[in-house]
Amino acid sequence: MRTCRVGLVGAGGVAQRHARVLGSFPDVDLIGVTDVAREAATALADAHSARVYADIDELLAAGPDAVYVCVPPFAHGPVEEAVIAAGVPMFVEKPVAVDLDTAERVAALVEQKGLRTAVGHHWRYLHVVEQARELLADRPVRMVNGAWLDKVPPVAWWAVRDRSGGPVVEQAAHVLDLIRALVGEVVEVTAYGDGSPPPVDGADIDSVTAATLRFANGAVGTLAAACVLGWKHRAGLEILADGLALSLAEDGLTVRDADGERHLPADPDGARVAVDRAFVDAVTGAGDDIRVPYAEALRTQRLAVAVAQSARTGRSVTLPTGPAALAPATADFQAGGGHGAPAWVALDA
Repeated sequence: MRTCRVGLVGAGGVAQRHARVLGSFPDVDLIGVTDVAREAATALADAHSARVYADIDELLAAGPDAVYVCVPPFAHGPVEEAVIAAGVPMFVEKPVAVDLDTAERVAALVEQKGLRTAVGHHWRYLHVVEQARELLADRPVRMVNGAWLDKVPPVAWWAVRDRSGGPVVEQAAHVLDLIRALVGEVVEVTAYGDGSPPPVDGADIDSVTAATLRFANGAVGTLAAACVLGWKHRAGLEILADGLALSLAEDGLTVRDADGERHLPADPDGARVAVDRAFVDAVTGAGDDIRVPYAEALRTQRLAVAVAQSARTGRSVTLPTGPAALAPATADFQAGGGHGAPAWVALDA
C-alpha cells in the first residue's frame, strides 16, 4: 500500500474535517499544516501529530504527494498557483474563489500543467445522486427548483461580499453544482437581490436572492437563496420530469411517480469521506473516481457568479456555450444592455 503524504493549507472548520477523515485512512500521512493564524495551525497539527509550516513554500519544500487548499474564498489564488508551479496534486475546497477571474486563471494553469485536481463538491458522492440520474436517464427534465435557505455562518468574513462572494457563491454553489450534474448546463440567468443585508454587523450582501435559469436543453428552473434565519431551513432541489417528481437534499431523495412516493435516505458523512477517499486513490493510482476536477468546478463557479452578478446589476447574464463552456476562458467578457439583455457574454462562445 502506497502512503500518500498530505499537506493542509488552512486550519479552519473545513480543514479540521478533512484532517479527521484523512487521519482515518491507513495509507495517508498528514505531514503538516500551514495557516496565517499560527495558533490554529498549531492546534490542528498537534491533534494529528503533524508539523506546522510557516507558509505554502515551506510546506511544499517538505515534499507532499498532495495538498489540500482549505482557505476562505477571498484567499484563493496565490496558494493554488504555488501548488501548481510545484506540480503537486491539489484538492481545493469550494467555492474555488471569491470571483471568477481568479478561478479562470487557476483553471488555465491547471490545464497547462496537466495537474490532477479535485474540488470539494461532496454532494456528487451521495449515492442518491446516482439513483436520481438513473431515474432521469430516459425522461426529459422540464423544471428544477433549487433552494438554500439558511443563516449567516459565524465567521466574520462571510457577510462581506468581496470576502465570501455572497450566499449564492459561498453556500448555494452545492445546489447549483447538483443542478448542473442532473439537469445540464445553464445558458442564461436573471436574478434579483433584495438590496438589504442580513441583520449582521458589517454585512453588505443581499439577504435573499431569487433567480430564474434557462438551460441549453430547454428546461427552466429557479434558485432561491436566503441567509436571514437562525437555522438551516432547507438546502436541496426539486426536479420535475415527465411523470416523475424528485426532491433531493443531502439527507436523501424522495421519489414520486406512478408507483407512489418513496424516500431513499442518504449518508452525508459517507459522502464527505468518499470525496477524500477518491482523491487519495487517484493520487496513489489506486482508483479513478474524481467527480469534480477543477475544470468542472469552474463551470459551477461561472454559474454562481453569473447569478450573483445578475442580482447585483439587474441585468440578465448569458453564459458560455459550446467549446467555450468546456475550458477556461481566454477571452474577456463584455457588458450588455439593459435588463433582459446579456450582461456577461463570452466573446468566444
